[in-house]
Amino acid sequence: MLNITQTSSAYFFYKSVLRKVSFHPDLFNKELNKAISYLPTEEGARLYRWSLSYVKSHPELFQSLSLSD
Repeated sequence: MLNITQTSSAYFFYKSVLRKVSFHPDLFNKELNKAISYLPTEEGARLYRWSLSYVKSHPELFQSLSLSD
């Protein structure tokens, strides 16, 4: 039997917000931390993994990428 997990609309919302603020590394980091604290643990971890792959194509964001406030 398959265990299908539904992704919340908040996950997709924060993903779109992060794409929109990717022009500013500090804002990207702030929004990522906010999203991770709001989302359930599993979705927060999924969003963080997505951000790591997104940062590969936007290296200027990597320097500010952290989970500390």
